[in-house]
Amino acid sequence: MTTTGLNKVGEYAFVAEPFHVDFAGRLTLGVLGNHLLNCAGFHAEERGFGMATVNESRYTWVLSRLAIELRALPRQYERFTVRTWVEAVYRLFTDRNFELAAEDGTVIGHARSVWAMISMETRKPADLLALHGGGIEGYVCQRDCPIVKPGRIKLAGGRHVADHRAVYSDIDVNGHVNSVRYIEHVLDLFPLERFRSQRVRRFEIAYVAESYWGDTLSFFVDEKAEGEFDIEIRKNGAEPVCRSRVIFARE
Repeated sequence: MTTTGLNKVGEYAFVAEPFHVDFAGRLTLGVLGNHLLNCAGFHAEERGFGMATVNESRYTWVLSRLAIELRALPRQYERFTVRTWVEAVYRLFTDRNFELAAEDGTVIGHARSVWAMISMETRKPADLLALHGGGIEGYVCQRDCPIVKPGRIKLAGGRHVADHRAVYSDIDVNGHVNSVRYIEHVLDLFPLERFRSQRVRRFEIAYVAESYWGDTLSFFVDEKAEGEFDIEIRKNGAEPVCRSRVIFARE
C-alpha cells in the first residue's frame, strides 16, 4: 500500500491476490468493497479524522450508502490503484468518492459513498461540521466522479428467495453484521451461470438498520428489468436492514 501524501486525494496501490479473485479470476466485489472502505479509513486517519481518532471520543464512522460502477475488474496478480476523496461535508453526512484504475492507468470504475459519524453510546449522529473545528471541510475536493449518486431503492413487493442466520464470520468489530458481508450475501443470491456470461455493471446498497449475531436475514428480490434487480434484506421476519440494486451487463 502506498499513498501520495496528505493532499486532498488519497492514492493506494493493491494487487489482486489469488485468494481475492472468483472462479473466473476476477477480483470479487466483496474484496473490492473492503478495499474501498479500507482506503476511506486510511485517507481519513492520515488527515486526523479516522476511526481510531474518533473512537477516542466514543464516536465511530458508519457507512450509509454505497454505489459502485465498473467497466472491468482487476484480474489475478494484476496491480491496481484506488483513489479516494471527500466530495462534500454536511452537518450529519459526508460524501466520499472513489476511482479505480488498472495497472496501465486506465480508469475502470468509480464509486460514491455516504457516511455518518455516530455516538458509540447513543447511536445518534454527530455534527461533522464541529469535528476538529470543521477541519474536515478543508479536504473537500471538486474532482469529477462521473457516476450517478446512490438512489432510493424501494421494492414493489418482492419474492422471498433465501434466508441466512448471521454467524461468527458475519460480525465485525462493532458487534453487528459487516457492511461488506451484505454485499457478498446479495451476490450469492445469483446462480454461478450468470457470472459466466455477465458481470456486475452497477451495485448499490443502502443501509437502514443494524443486525446482529443470531438474527435471521431474509432476502426478497424484485426483477425490475432484464439483468436489473432490487433486493431487500429483512431481519427476523419484518424489519428492513438494507436495500440493494444490482445491474448486470454482458461480458
